[in-house]
Amino acid sequence: MSLIVLFIAIPLGHINAQVVPVLPLIMEPEVISIEVYPHQHKLIVIKDHRLYKTYKVAVGNPTTPTPVGEFHIIYKGKDWGASFGPRWLGLDIPWGIYGIHGTNKPSSIGQHLSHGCIRMNNHDVKELYDLIPIGTKVTIYGHVLGELNREPRTLAEGDIGADVQLIQSRLKSAGYFFGRCDGKFRASTTVAVKQFQRDQGIISNGVVSEIIYERLGLVE
Repeated sequence: MSLIVLFIAIPLGHINAQVVPVLPLIMEPEVISIEVYPHQHKLIVIKDHRLYKTYKVAVGNPTTPTPVGEFHIIYKGKDWGASFGPRWLGLDIPWGIYGIHGTNKPSSIGQHLSHGCIRMNNHDVKELYDLIPIGTKVTIYGHVLGELNREPRTLAEGDIGADVQLIQSRLKSAGYFFGRCDGKFRASTTVAVKQFQRDQGIISNGVVSEIIYERLGLVE
């Protein structure tokens, strides 16, 4: 984070120059971030640690939920196509292409109807686009394993998501997984799950079921 430093020179007059201080005035640059609350269909902008803007949004449906976690804006684009509206702000989610964008279905705003992206009204996303620089932190709130009143989903090779990334991270910490925790359930994750299952005396099928979540300390 760069700092802007201004120096004020105090007139010397008859004072000995050796004792005249030069005082730096430090001004912190503007701090801006985004927070998304999928259950409330709400996106807020925090500017200089205060609520600056609130927008109504659409988020992922139950089968393709909006990823939960802390990400960053890594790309800004215009006119990706009618379904994406006039602006696109891409997120650095490792297991897929997700972003904040406009829509040609304004009636979806305020609902769980997207494929995981965060939809905004077109006039709102234009405003956000001009406001938000690349590198802005985006925090999406929610439980990484899904709804609190639902069992965690069963995972197998081919699945993607924040829950896959969490399983990879736990297996890596336990010394079973040696790849990148990217939320993509590939063959290397299957190998790790199978070895963990064998060591735990569980049927070694490479499928993450409720007992795996329990043994990894993710559910009680």
